[in-house]
Amino acid sequence: MIGAPGAAIPAAEIVLWSGPNPPDVRLLLVLVGGIASGLVLLVKGMGGYRAAGRISGIAPSRVASIAVGEVLVTGTAEPIELTLVSPLQSAPCLYYRSRVTRTGDDSSDEVFREERAVGFWIRDATGQVRIFPRGAHFDVPDRYDESSGGWNGGAVGLQPRMGSAFGPGPDRESQIAALLTVHGSSSDPFGRTAAGSGSVPLSFGSGDRHYTEARIDAGDIVTVVGQVVPFEDLADPTAANLLDDSLVGANDPEVVADLAEARAAGLLEDTPAEAWGNAAIEGFGIGRPVRPPELDPAATPPPPGDPALAARAKAAFDIAPEALVLAGSADIPLIVSLGAPPAIAAREQGKFVLGLIGAMVAIGSAMTLALLLGGGVR
Repeated sequence: MIGAPGAAIPAAEIVLWSGPNPPDVRLLLVLVGGIASGLVLLVKGMGGYRAAGRISGIAPSRVASIAVGEVLVTGTAEPIELTLVSPLQSAPCLYYRSRVTRTGDDSSDEVFREERAVGFWIRDATGQVRIFPRGAHFDVPDRYDESSGGWNGGAVGLQPRMGSAFGPGPDRESQIAALLTVHGSSSDPFGRTAAGSGSVPLSFGSGDRHYTEARIDAGDIVTVVGQVVPFEDLADPTAANLLDDSLVGANDPEVVADLAEARAAGLLEDTPAEAWGNAAIEGFGIGRPVRPPELDPAATPPPPGDPALAARAKAAFDIAPEALVLAGSADIPLIVSLGAPPAIAAREQGKFVLGLIGAMVAIGSAMTLALLLGGGVR
């Protein structure tokens, strides 16, 4: 019984449970966990339903016939300037999402997570279009899913990255050689031995570990939904060429201030050639320039470059202002999905079914919890 208003309530008069036996705390935790897990599955399922609806609601376009506006294109993903090296399997790729979780006796926590992408071509039978992945949502299932009791405990296929997150560009010969070379468990596929800024920590402490990694590799079939715009309409092509701006310094206030000051003063050049001179020519520092550099008249001119390499360099770096590219915007987000539309729709429908199951689990857990707690506090 509770006393008059304003009177102190003796602790002995507060009854926490009116039933014959208090509920098991562990059961309560399981029910609360069921509600939370069910809601998470429901949110993911609804996201999959919306993604499947968006993909099925847009007619596919051929690259040669795309026009400014929202499009859906399907084709082969191909590298442009460079590739990435995935953290957990050291695989050359165009996109990765890697995650490591540690499970102890009574807890589970995420100890490593990294997601990156670089710009790439998507090619179909009619042509190719450049993808700028800034801010994109990637629908890519895990390719690697293994568990281990320790980093050196033998998770099958685990090969931590030992160097930079960036790998070589689309040089077919070097990529074939890297893929066909057998490496040890601690070696890097490109011969790098010293740990760099992109190295993955080799120890996450005690506990069992679960490793997952999703990737888009060169040569994979992908479907992209986004907005076609002229290249000149991209506000910042350098940042747009990466999934986020963490690698180009755009999050650093000092860098942002310096760039703003340089733009205001007219100190930034319009093209790489104007800014860097011969250094902007591919192959000038290592190998042979793909086009004649500007040299002192007394200097010995280098031999002519490889025409094929020159054509690749021109396609990668000399982008015409009116060239159409595929990117995201505030009104039309960019979605990059692994596979062709039928496979994507089936995958997203599977997520939707799991979402419905999650909703049932959440409702059942909530009803059971309500029955247990009914009349439990007065």
